[in-house]
Amino acid sequence: MTAVEIEEAISGLAARPFNASEFPYDFLAAFGNKETTLAKLRRGASNASDVTGGVLQRSNIHILASTKGDVGQMLTALRESTKTKQLKAKFILATDGETLQAEDLNSGEIFVSEYAKFADHFGFFLPIAGISTVKEIKDNPIDIKATGRLNKLYVQLLTENPEWAVAAKRPALNHFLARLIFCFFAEDTDIFPGEDMFTETIKTMSEPSGSNVSFVLSEIFRAMDVKPEAKPNANLPTWARGFPYVNGNLFSDSVETPKFSKIARIYLIRAGGLDWREINPDIFGSMIQAVADDEERGSLGMHYTSVPNILKVLNPLFLDDLREQLERAGEHKASLLKLRERMARIRVFDPACGSGNFLVIAYKQMRAIESEINLRRGEKYRASDIHLTNFRGIEIRHFAAEIARLALIIAEFQSDVKYRGPQLALKEVLPLEKENWIVCENALRLDWSSVCDPQGKGVEIKTTGDDLFSLPLEQSKIEFRNEGGETYICGNPPYLGKGKLTESNKRDMESVFGNRVQKWGYIDLVGAWFLKSADFCRSSGAEAALVATNSVVMGRQAIDLWPAVLASGIRLSFAHTSFSWSNNASRNAAVYVVIIGLTKAPSRGARLFEDGIVREVKTISQYLTAGEAPMVSPSGRTLSNQLPEMNLGNKPNDGKKLRLTLSEKLEMIGRDSDASAFIRPFFGSDEYNSGAVRYCLWIPDQQLDLAMTVAPIVERINAVRNIRSQFSDESNKQLAQRSHQMREFNEAMHMTICIPVSTSERREYVPSGILPYGAIVSSQAFTIFDAPLWSLALINSKMHFLWIGRICGKFKEDYRYSNDLGWNTFPVPNLTEQNKADLTRCAEDILLARERHFPKTIADLYDPEEMPEDLRRAHGKNDETLERIYIGRRFHNDTERLEKLFELYAKMSASQGDKKIRRPKKPTENEELLLDD
Repeated sequence: MTAVEIEEAISGLAARPFNASEFPYDFLAAFGNKETTLAKLRRGASNASDVTGGVLQRSNIHILASTKGDVGQMLTALRESTKTKQLKAKFILATDGETLQAEDLNSGEIFVSEYAKFADHFGFFLPIAGISTVKEIKDNPIDIKATGRLNKLYVQLLTENPEWAVAAKRPALNHFLARLIFCFFAEDTDIFPGEDMFTETIKTMSEPSGSNVSFVLSEIFRAMDVKPEAKPNANLPTWARGFPYVNGNLFSDSVETPKFSKIARIYLIRAGGLDWREINPDIFGSMIQAVADDEERGSLGMHYTSVPNILKVLNPLFLDDLREQLERAGEHKASLLKLRERMARIRVFDPACGSGNFLVIAYKQMRAIESEINLRRGEKYRASDIHLTNFRGIEIRHFAAEIARLALIIAEFQSDVKYRGPQLALKEVLPLEKENWIVCENALRLDWSSVCDPQGKGVEIKTTGDDLFSLPLEQSKIEFRNEGGETYICGNPPYLGKGKLTESNKRDMESVFGNRVQKWGYIDLVGAWFLKSADFCRSSGAEAALVATNSVVMGRQAIDLWPAVLASGIRLSFAHTSFSWSNNASRNAAVYVVIIGLTKAPSRGARLFEDGIVREVKTISQYLTAGEAPMVSPSGRTLSNQLPEMNLGNKPNDGKKLRLTLSEKLEMIGRDSDASAFIRPFFGSDEYNSGAVRYCLWIPDQQLDLAMTVAPIVERINAVRNIRSQFSDESNKQLAQRSHQMREFNEAMHMTICIPVSTSERREYVPSGILPYGAIVSSQAFTIFDAPLWSLALINSKMHFLWIGRICGKFKEDYRYSNDLGWNTFPVPNLTEQNKADLTRCAEDILLARERHFPKTIADLYDPEEMPEDLRRAHGKNDETLERIYIGRRFHNDTERLEKLFELYAKMSASQGDKKIRRPKKPTENEELLLDD
């Protein structure tokens, strides 16, 4: 369930008469528990409570409901329950239908409420549904409630007005919803005179059937488009004349409104019944944008970026510097004035602004600093010099762009109320100014300086649209209120790896990279924003900071992207290394991101944020390590001549005809026992990690005649020939001439080291190992044939895992191994015979430790939470032995390890050169289906 659905369910539960015996099950149902789960609890099959009348759901919550009693004592009984601790309950909850008390056992936070009002604080309980949340939602769930109410209204209007659902008409409905949001906010903040003026007018003047709601709304909107002096002659109904003139452009574009039914009218009034004063525009805007998106509506209420994460971008970009200048200024009025004047000229630009949360947070933070300046100067009630048009954005989705503008308007009013008082805020809020400073366009096709000219001057607003929410691109630019100062680019652009790019995305990428990047096919979509940001910084002196998936600083993507971004004087001013950027979506896998700041300013040092620690460093490399780092390119041979050759396993190219499941193997042998001589164990990453069993046909040329006497083998060889003959690529088509074999036909003479192609990011090591003699490795793993055992110690080391994680790239959240990028480039000091002997013993100890835990799989053994201690110790000894070879001691941290590896790589690549490998031709989409590997 989504947060919106949970809020509705909890509100319904709180409104019903209290039933002590049913409350625990109704409460759990409201958080998404299935009826089968609740049935087991009712029967006692899964209810482990040791408190009379209690219901305990393992690893979740312990509930006690009673018609009478001291709720505090009930909560104490749950807290002191042995089973509460044993079964790892996260929450305890007690209620008697009048009072409800609960405790988050992880944080120790206690919640107390009247029973009838506990739904107003449902955010406290969202972790029960696996939904992480933020303080704003816990303390004030209006954003979730408002999103839910508006969603019901929006969906109902689409149902009743199917003609509004078409693409050409949908912007009008989105615009209509934005107008409603403004009206709801305005009536609860006294922008409109009279209590609940908008909602009460609809209640009073519209028919219960909803038949004339459209007319009532149209007249209200029309009234807000008429200046006071023109109202007597505007032929307005008496009940609409009291609405103030809001803005000549906010309500002027069209007074068309959708038809309403009885149900839609109820939803409209219910939405207006909320208290919109405390809306958080930085959170609400992100949530509400899903209402207008048919694909995203299923995760309604899940879309927002937490303020702490946004500040990880904005603080080091420019806010920290403003606060430091404020601290230095102290009570010195001239210095404070200088800072205020500086802030008035700052331009914040988000070229992928979505619903505007980066812009809103930047605005609110700057207003807080300005307010402190005014206090120190004795000018508490002074009007703000920070103008909304200094906060520019580009957004391709129409509704998100509308909400971004509206969110900034709301943020400005709320800031005025907070820092200047409601009287001054209300006096100056209307009429709204009519400039359009958020552009609905494709940012990768637009000249950013046409939206945020870093040199714009003057006070005259040259551009107005027909509406606050439209800006024909052929119009001239909106001038800034103040002379050009600093410009800061920020945001969280769409990531989209190459496998998810639409044809339109690819054309956008082509327009940005063109001939500047020879091979941009590996680059994520967000890379285009980095290159455009770098160009903007290069030409204007602006600074930028963007969020991106961590894949942009690893693998082939880094090789292709960063030389272009960091050309002509651009450098990294700060960076956050990889961390989880999660929203509040239920059980939603976190995205691992980096934040990268760009500047053209002369080097004055840089800041590197890693694991909550900030380091002042001279420079930051494209791999987000301290200091310079060479670009690591694929190599066709190992830089260290000591390392054995590693290759990808055998690619079948067989349509699964040379591969066998266990049942297929047994069936084949059952038909002809001679087949067993040609069947071998077949290992890829999944088989090696999970212990699954697969097999393959393995037929040397000299044994082909004998194999062709086995009927089931002949059938399979003929099937492979038919499949390969359909390949369009000539080199693959030629494989039909040897259809008894895979594309490669490689095996070890004595011993095979298997290295999985992918490994979970949760692991601490690349779990490579030894395969039994005769095993064949597929192209889903890498191999080293007949290598010395000490090479296994290198692969299984923390040093190598770090190198792979930083250099090779990822597939989803798993590390993607690469021989040409990861193994061939791995910097290793010269190893003495004693070094090799020591490492051999370490490899043997690791293998023996694994063996002691048979039949646990590699996946079991290398789960970081379940890894056996003796295996962990064996790896620790291996790490210590290898690290002493590098520097004579253990490294202090991963940063030091990486710095040493890059230092060695630079020396080795400079002395030996680097022969790049030739990438194989990519098969066609049809061939990929035929290969089916």
